[in-house]
This record gives sequence, structure tokens and C-alpha cells, in this order.
Amino acid sequence: MEFLADNALLIMLVIMVGITITGLPFGLAMIVSSVFYLAMAGRDVGLAAENVLNGVFGNFVALAVPLFIFAANIMNAGKISDRLLNFALAMVGRLPGGLAQVNILTSLIFSGMSGSAISDAAGVGKIITDMMMRENRYPRGFAGAMTAASAVVGPIFPPSIPMVFYALISSTSVGALFLGGVVPALLFCVILGVAVAIMAKVRGFPVEAPTALKAIPLIIVRAFPALLMPVILLGGIYSGAFTPTEAAAVSAFYALLLASFAYRVLGFRELMGVVRDTVQTTCVVTIVLCGAFIFNYVVTVEQVPQAVFSLFQSIEMETWQFLLLMNLLYLLMGCVLDVSTIMLVVTPLFIPTAAAMGIDLHHLGVVLVFNMMIGLITPPYGILLFIIKALNGIPLGEMIRETWFFMALLIFMLMLLTFFPALSLWLPRAAGML
Repeated sequence: MEFLADNALLIMLVIMVGITITGLPFGLAMIVSSVFYLAMAGRDVGLAAENVLNGVFGNFVALAVPLFIFAANIMNAGKISDRLLNFALAMVGRLPGGLAQVNILTSLIFSGMSGSAISDAAGVGKIITDMMMRENRYPRGFAGAMTAASAVVGPIFPPSIPMVFYALISSTSVGALFLGGVVPALLFCVILGVAVAIMAKVRGFPVEAPTALKAIPLIIVRAFPALLMPVILLGGIYSGAFTPTEAAAVSAFYALLLASFAYRVLGFRELMGVVRDTVQTTCVVTIVLCGAFIFNYVVTVEQVPQAVFSLFQSIEMETWQFLLLMNLLYLLMGCVLDVSTIMLVVTPLFIPTAAAMGIDLHHLGVVLVFNMMIGLITPPYGILLFIIKALNGIPLGEMIRETWFFMALLIFMLMLLTFFPALSLWLPRAAGML
């Protein structure tokens, strides 16, 4: 028994890895291995349930996650994306690489409603990818990679589900994090748009026929209610009308009204499908969240964050070196782990060190979220690539060949965010939130 108590943490990690290798969800692996730790260390096993209850039900912020998921699912099921596509086509379709530019703009607009890159790629992303491949207007590998790269902006521009998770574990302001993502998201879309325009000239991509001026007012009117959603969301948060969690409820209710009554595209059967999909996704996320709360209790008891801080302090690492190392570590983890696992399990280990080194935790949050979005298109995990492959039938190899260019742009943007904190902190400070 003494051997088990002395090596409880190591045995717990072995059990966790072993369960994960069998194919069971990582959240369950964390829960089971953490319960074994409590038993081996001679602690009350009931602490597992206590940490789950306090962590999940004691955090009002956590309620925002299923609400944002519900709103995104309504937007996808309600075919609202068709109106957004027509609006984007009228605005930027005439630019070089017209449909690729439309892809970027629709991803930015949709990100203001969903907070999820996966919802973006699976919803409006599927439609625009099909449009790009029609009549071989664009190589299908490029179309898929373009959709994956533009979908990355989803969790950067508010609202953002990963930022809600980060606020949960770092005790930072959700509102400040949301606002901190605005400038980076817009800047990345501009950089991506310029790169696509240059590529369109080099590779001879087509330009779309300009929309007739008399048709534009009607297109704007049809899209206006959907375009109003992020305005209501952000306006309510920063005017103080409601909290970010209440904003999630408002966005879900507004999406429901929009799809059911304004556009009349969501019937009872479709609504039940949305509820089912939302419950399924929320259950997956909640299992990881529960496991993370128990696991984080264990690493706190074992003083792992303090050990990490002592390690960095002993090698006298500069702030910029720490940030560079963090980015490299997260890029590598993004190749094999999903976003929620990295955010909820790994990030708490480094937050005390970052705070002690004087790094603004809101800046760090925006950097880490952007970094983890790169992992969504990085082989071999690259969940966005697999989603697009499944929905659009594009061979994975063709997309990967086209993805490297976009990954270079993403890493360039990541370095800008990392070493120029003003990009993520200027707007929250101007709004008086920091």
C-alpha cells in the first residue's frame, strides 16, 4: 500500500494512457484514473464527485457552452447560411478568387454566431466548398483546404467556446477574451484574403460575375436579421445589458426565433434534431469537462503547477522564450489531441507560471486558442480535414498538399499575436475591460 501511495500519480498516468489506447473517450479515462489515484493515495473517493459537482454546477460560465452549441446547430439546420452566402457573394464575389473570398467572409460572419470551427466547416463550409468544386472551377483539394483554413477564425471571433473554457480555468473575463479576439480575427481574414487574391492571379482562379446593383438591397434585407445576431450578442455584453452566459441564452433564443418565425425554415421535426445533436455534443464536452475537474484536483494536490514553475525558474527562461516554447508545445499537441483536452487538462499547468512571469492571461488566452485552431487542420489529427472529407468527398491527400500554404499563414499570424500583445489587448483596454 505504501508503494501505491508513493507512486499514485505515476500509476494514474499509466492507467489513463492505457484506457485511452483501448479506444474509450479521454474524458472517461481521466475520471477512472483519477478515482484510482484517490483510492491509492488514501483519499476520500467521494472527492471525485465533489469536484465534478463544484466544477460543473458551480460555474455559471460553463452554461454558455451548450447554449452556443444550440445556437450554432439552429443556424446550420435552419438553412440561414444560404442567405449569408448570397450576401457574401454580392460583397466580395467580384474580387480575385471570388468564391474563395466568399468562403472567408461567410466564415467570419458565421463565427459571430456559432463560436465553433467545426460548426462552420460542417454548415456553411460544406455549401461553399461544393460551389467552389462545381464545374472544376477550383481544384477540390484547394477548396477543402480553403474551407478548413477559413473555419479556423470561428473560435477567434466572438463568441468562442474555447475562450469560455479558458475563462473557466484561468478566472479571466469572458467579455475581455471575446473582445480580445476581434482584431486578430479581422486581421487574419485580411491576410488570408490578400494571400488568396495573389494566389488567384498566379493560378488563374475565376472571378465571379458582379451582382446587379438593383439586387443588392434585397440581398441585404434578407440577410440582415442573421447579420444582426453578433451585433446583439456583443452589444449586449459590452453595454452591460447581460453577462456572456446570458448572451449565450439570448443568442440561442434569437436563432430559434429567426429560423422558426422570421425565415420559417425550422419545423418541429428539425428542432427535435437540433436538440438531439446539441445534447449529444454537450454530453461529449461535459464528460471531458468532468474529467478535467477531477484531474486538475489531482495535479493541484501533487503540486504539479508549482513543479512546472520551478522548472522554468531554474533554467532562467525569458518571457519571449517561454511563449515560444508554449507555442511549439501546443502546435505539437494539436497534431494528436483535441482542443478541449488540451485546454482543460494541459493549460492549467502553465497558467501559474505565465502569471508569475508577468504575462497578461487574456493575451495568453487569445494566443493559445489561436494556436489550438491550427491543430484542427494539422495532420494526422486535423479534425476539420476529416469533416470536409466526409461531407464533400475530397481525398485527404489532396487537401493536405494544399494545407501547408495556409498553415504557414496561420503560424505567421500566431507569431504576430504572440509578440505583439497589443493586437489582442488594445480593444479590451479601450473598452475599459482591462
